[in-house]
Amino acid sequence: MAEQYQVTGRTAAEISASVESGIRDGHLPGGAALPPVRALAAGLDVSPGTVAKAYQELRLRGLVATAGRNGTRVRPRPPVAATRAAAQLPVPAGVLDLASGEPDTRLLPPLSPHLAALAAENDPPRGYADVGVLPAVVDAARARLAADGVPAQAVTVTSGALDGIERLLTARLAPGDAVGVEDPGWGNLLDLVAALGLTPVGVPVDDEGPTVAGVRGALAAGVRALIVTARAQNPYGAAISAVRARALRDLLAGAPELLLIEDDHAAELATETLHPLAGATGSWAFLRSASKPYGPDLRLAVLAGDAATVARVAGRMSIGSGWVSTVLQRLALRLWSDPAAGEIVAGARRSYAERREGLLAALRQRGVPAHGRSGINIWVPVADETHAVAALRDAGFAVAPGARFRLGAPAGIRITVSRLDPARTDALAEAVRHAFRPATPRGFTT
Repeated sequence: MAEQYQVTGRTAAEISASVESGIRDGHLPGGAALPPVRALAAGLDVSPGTVAKAYQELRLRGLVATAGRNGTRVRPRPPVAATRAAAQLPVPAGVLDLASGEPDTRLLPPLSPHLAALAAENDPPRGYADVGVLPAVVDAARARLAADGVPAQAVTVTSGALDGIERLLTARLAPGDAVGVEDPGWGNLLDLVAALGLTPVGVPVDDEGPTVAGVRGALAAGVRALIVTARAQNPYGAAISAVRARALRDLLAGAPELLLIEDDHAAELATETLHPLAGATGSWAFLRSASKPYGPDLRLAVLAGDAATVARVAGRMSIGSGWVSTVLQRLALRLWSDPAAGEIVAGARRSYAERREGLLAALRQRGVPAHGRSGINIWVPVADETHAVAALRDAGFAVAPGARFRLGAPAGIRITVSRLDPARTDALAEAVRHAFRPATPRGFTT
């Protein structure tokens, strides 16, 4: 725990509020360790049961996580709005940021020409009765999904992939329900599952996607939903192969009540053929976001699924946020149909693939195992994440520690290649080689 912050309180509510305040103000950043229950109880002169109750409340709200001998720690992204200074961990000057997990903004298509064109259309202002999912967007989405083999009779639009996943989970599950998630998997998703009070069940991942044995184990554990990434899996770089898709569809056919959520966040940036699982269970949803290929500010994702599931999501939106802005929908429609934007996205797709494959080849030459079949991230197994991250930072490269993405998976680091200059590939690979094999500490001699 940060030395400058002391947890206070006499009741469980006061103690949990003190911890939350520390998180909000940045004194307890993501990953910060909280005191052991008995130590904090002694320091506050309260019973261990009072502290345990406070920690339990914080866990149920997704602010902290307990990991055996690692104790209780603040989650990487707890559902509490922190100050801007607390939310940002700046990369030092002269260090290349390969930790973000984000696409290169220099390779995104410009939005201003399309926004200008929308303004020139001079459409009359819309009232509440005239908004919602635009039929033209639904038609275009169906055609694009059908080209990839995704059935899309029922379609709606959400504010990005994570928004869609949250709406799906809350529409079908209740706090305490078990959810199968990839391990290692998307850190934001793990934090969302915790914030919703759901119980994550890790599903191991290899280069071809979630393993059959892992999915079988999750089903045996009683998961009510399973979330998988079609391709460009974050952080492992997996893509579901044709063989794996057939095996998983056969397995999932025996679980008709399972909610299957499939995330194709890379969309047009993916070089791999899509092998969808859509329709393998009675309740399913397939999400495709516009943020990765067209820009993170385009908060829009197409959600296709069975009629009942899509109706639940759309119905819940209708009494809450209502709809995704029709301005954003019209903007997405223009980008989808613009050949020039398509060429820019295709160029980004080729660039990311070249950077990823170049780094993988350089690592192989140095005997360093790594994974990254698809997308903008590479996963490197390491024995000591802290040592590897520190050594690479000293060499001028910021990478992400794997703890952010893991439940029970072995340690590793994530390297985002989207901003990697090919001229620095060999230097990075050499730095990874040194970080991958930390020096053996000297023992005592007699």
